[in-house]
Amino acid sequence: MSIDVEAAIFDLLGQVPAGKSVSPEQVARAVDPEGWRRLLGHVRATARGLARQQRLVITRHGKPADPEDFKGVYRLRLPDAPPQGDTP
Repeated sequence: MSIDVEAAIFDLLGQVPAGKSVSPEQVARAVDPEGWRRLLGHVRATARGLARQQRLVITRHGKPADPEDFKGVYRLRLPDAPPQGDTP
């Protein structure tokens, strides 16, 4: 099931403009439109794991949140692209 959740997260994030986020509810509904509520804890756990791997950013009030210590309403977005500077 975590593969389904992970795939849904990245599929949804691929559909929104760069820098925009999706809600955990959107992810859960994409995986199981009927029983999405029971998946919210799984979405949270998967998001925390992806954030630890720096593949995802968990935000609260539009700012990055610590994946080890966040509470309440949150959203998910892709990490910012690394700066494109000149390399010697």
